[in-house]
Amino acid sequence: MTVVKAESGEEPGKEPAEGDAHDPYVPSRRRIERERHKGSRARRATAIAALSTLVTGVLLYLVVVNAPGWPRAKETFFNARYAREAFPKILEGLWLNVRLLLVCGAAVLVLGMLIAVARTLRGPVFFPLRALAAAYTDFFRGLPLIINLMIVVLGVPALRLQGITVDPVLLGGTALTLTYSAYVAEVFRAGIESVHPSQRAAARSLGLSNRQALRYVVLPQAVRRQVPPLLNDLVSLQKDTGLVSIGGAVDAVRAADIIVGRSLNYTPYIVAGLVFVALTIPMTRFTDWVTARMDRRQAQGGTI
Repeated sequence: MTVVKAESGEEPGKEPAEGDAHDPYVPSRRRIERERHKGSRARRATAIAALSTLVTGVLLYLVVVNAPGWPRAKETFFNARYAREAFPKILEGLWLNVRLLLVCGAAVLVLGMLIAVARTLRGPVFFPLRALAAAYTDFFRGLPLIINLMIVVLGVPALRLQGITVDPVLLGGTALTLTYSAYVAEVFRAGIESVHPSQRAAARSLGLSNRQALRYVVLPQAVRRQVPPLLNDLVSLQKDTGLVSIGGAVDAVRAADIIVGRSLNYTPYIVAGLVFVALTIPMTRFTDWVTARMDRRQAQGGTI
């Protein structure tokens, strides 16, 4: 009778010898072949992807450089001399965009959380607060950001109110905060409402008040679940900080605009755009990493 051996090479039912208890694991030949096949498929897929990307890039390059207007477009948008001139000034203006991102991002998170909590308060006594929070989110989510900036940056100084700043940076940051807090409030509200009511009921059964249940049970779960969309909103905020230039604030976009107005060459706009892309890519990749990590934890049944 033929004896069928296990995949590891051991005979079925055979106990390992006493001296083999600490021997390293030796994969079977079938498993080695399977892993080799998977590795060859991965290498082949990588090679095909690299080749297709190279071919696509070469075709696009040939189409662009052989276009009839390419010499003129190259001189107008890709002039190395104006790029070297604009780069230091754009980097200097970019520091203003970074500061706006940090300050407005913190203000947006705080204000958005307060609005979301106000919209989820229970009881008829809180109806006016819920209605006001809902009206705020509906208004500023519907109002285009550029119009909001114009109203705040240009309209507030026209009122000539005593004690009200006319600094375009502060006014532009205020407009950004008003708009993005409405979006972030909806993100937080979605997270709060995604927490199962049994969580709040369990907290109440342990003696926690409604405020304590919201603070210690509901909000931690809601924020943890909404981290990826919150990071996406911060990425959008980082790009939109360039809009404060409409009030005269010298940020990266305004620095490029000054050089363009003097030289009538649009290369500084390309440089400013590439600088913003370089600043945004790390945040985008971090958002993707956080999203993938949370998806893996959720698939494994972990805490989300």
